[in-house]
Amino acid sequence: MTARTASAALVEDVAGVVENVPGVAFLRPGLADRLRSALSAPGPGAGRTAPASGVRMAPGPDGTDAWHVDIQVVTVRRARALDVARAVRAAVQEHLAPPLAGGPVPTVTVTVTGQV
Repeated sequence: MTARTASAALVEDVAGVVENVPGVAFLRPGLADRLRSALSAPGPGAGRTAPASGVRMAPGPDGTDAWHVDIQVVTVRRARALDVARAVRAAVQEHLAPPLAGGPVPTVTVTVTGQV
């Protein structure tokens, strides 16, 4: 498995964790997701075909091995955005703890981009 494939798999894992947090409606759609027509969208049960656009992971800006995880979500209107953002951050940090054990703790930033 290449580093790029492993990184894409980790992004997909994080996206799955985020989508299961109570109060999260969905990850922020990217431009490609917005432009894709209903006719070209995969059928139900086909799974995600493109990387999660609401999750970005990158090495730390200072050149260390610490990862920076940027998550953008849309929450459900009945949930408090702050509580959802905190729950998402905690869930992602907990999920990344075993794979990155022994390494520096990743920085997780959660941005609520809207409510539905």
